[in-house]
Amino acid sequence: MRYRHCIFDLYGTLVDIRTDERSPRLWVRMAELYRRNGAVFQPGELRDGYFRLVRELEGAGAPGQDAHEAHPEIQIEQVFQRLYGEKGVEAGDGLVRRTGLAFRAHSTQYLCLYQGAAELLRVLRSRGCGVWLLSNAQGLFTRWELERLGLDGLFDGVYLSSDCGCKKPDPRFFQTLLRQRGIDPGQAVMIGNDGICDVQGAKAVGLAAVYIRSNLSPAGPAPGADYVLDEMDLNRVGAILTGDGGPA
Repeated sequence: MRYRHCIFDLYGTLVDIRTDERSPRLWVRMAELYRRNGAVFQPGELRDGYFRLVRELEGAGAPGQDAHEAHPEIQIEQVFQRLYGEKGVEAGDGLVRRTGLAFRAHSTQYLCLYQGAAELLRVLRSRGCGVWLLSNAQGLFTRWELERLGLDGLFDGVYLSSDCGCKKPDPRFFQTLLRQRGIDPGQAVMIGNDGICDVQGAKAVGLAAVYIRSNLSPAGPAPGADYVLDEMDLNRVGAILTGDGGPA
């Protein structure tokens, strides 16, 4: 093995997804759900309230978090709960979870694995490599999607930004994984599709980086990546990680 630990991004790297949180149909359905639970909103009112609360929480930061830091992360459950509260409904954890999962289901247009994703993770683990997930993602949504896609048992550990309170490229997010798992950055590699979040973030803490340009990659180069793939090819990624692939 070229590396003892492989750290993966999720969306755009292992999983292809498209969501539309502005869809009028989404907000009609969500208004119906809120109404059934005692919180009466018009669809447009609910949509505007959702995005307003997201902005407010991102600006305020989590408890103990600097409101002016560059890469804050929120827990999306707070948004759904506060929307109920604005209509006088005290929503418990179960209702908030059901509401959040309905939102994700109705806003997702498609969700699937890139070809070879699960097989790659299995091969790496079979060769004794530590396999980790480090993703800018909401735990409420992502843990459900990992289970749906059959990925939930294929990582040695899952690190999501909503749990950490900050997100890539913030060095603290990477360092949380490295510190908790006792990983030497010189023996680990980050695999992702974002030149800033994945590549620059990884290099800032001493990790090697494999960049994959996928259909979800932001525009721009992947500065400093040790390996660059100009298109999605997880077979080639596997060859690089196991030491069977040549230089980029």
